[in-house]
Amino acid sequence: MTLSTADKADILIQALPYIQKYTDKIVVIKYGGNAMVDESLKQAVMSDLVLLTLVGIKVVLVHGGGPEISETLARMGKKSEFIGGLRVTDEETAKIAQMVLAGKVNKDLVSLIHQNNGRALGLCGIDGNMIQAQKLPSEADLGYVGEITAVDTTPILNALDNGYIPVIATVGTDDQGHVYNINADTAASRIASELGAENIILMTDIRGLLEKKEDESTLIPCVQVSEVPYLKKQGIISGGMIPKIDCCVEAIRRGVHSAVIIDGRIPHSILIEILSDEGIGTLFC
Repeated sequence: MTLSTADKADILIQALPYIQKYTDKIVVIKYGGNAMVDESLKQAVMSDLVLLTLVGIKVVLVHGGGPEISETLARMGKKSEFIGGLRVTDEETAKIAQMVLAGKVNKDLVSLIHQNNGRALGLCGIDGNMIQAQKLPSEADLGYVGEITAVDTTPILNALDNGYIPVIATVGTDDQGHVYNINADTAASRIASELGAENIILMTDIRGLLEKKEDESTLIPCVQVSEVPYLKKQGIISGGMIPKIDCCVEAIRRGVHSAVIIDGRIPHSILIEILSDEGIGTLFC
C-alpha cells in the first residue's frame, strides 16, 4: 500500500505528542536477539536510533554479543559453557569477550549508525572506569562474570551532550584491573537508572510477556511492578523471562519512569513503541 502525502503528514502529527514527551529525555535501548543478527533488522534499528536523535531524544544503546563470543571461542577451540544462563568465563574467555564485544561488535554498530547518517561513539565499561564490577556471587564458580558495583555516567553524558549516540559494550573492571563479562540486560538497567532515563527498552525475540507460552495472541500489554511476584508464582513469568523482567523491575525501583520488553523481530519496533498510541510489547510501570 502506497501512502499519500496527506497520510504521511497525518502520521507525523500523530507522533508529535510523543516527540514532545521525550524531547531532551534519555532513552536506554538494550540491543540483542534476532535484531542483532538479521541484516535488514539491523538497518531498521540503526535508522530508528538516528531518527529519534534528530527529533531531540537522547538515545543510549547498550549491546551484548553472546553468539559472536561463542563463535570466536569455537574457532579458537574453546567450548562455551553456561550455568543458569550465564557464560562460565575463565581469564582467557574474559579477554576474548572484551575483544569481541568492545573491539568488533561495538565498532560494527558504530559504523552502521554512521552509514545511516548518524553520529555514534563506541564505549565499553572500561572507558573512563564507567562500569565498576566485582565477581558475581554464585553457588557455582562462574569465573569472571561480574556484578556492577558502580556506574560513572560521565563518559555517556559527555557523548550525549556532544550529539553522539553512545554505543556501550558491557564489560567492566575492578580495582585490580580484572575484566568482567556483564549481562547486557543487567547493565542496561543499571545504566538507565544512573542516568535517570525516561525509559528503558529491552529488545527480545518474542512479543513480550505472554499469559500462555507459545501463544502470542495472549500478550500482556501492561504490568504493574507490584504484580510481578504474583505472575511468577502463577508461572506466567518463568524461564528466560525472569532475569529480563527482574531488570525492568529493578530499573523502575531505581527511578526509571517506565520499562518495556519489545519484539525486535518487527521492523522499526522501537519507533512503534515510542512514537505511537498502540505501542508494542509489554510495558512495566
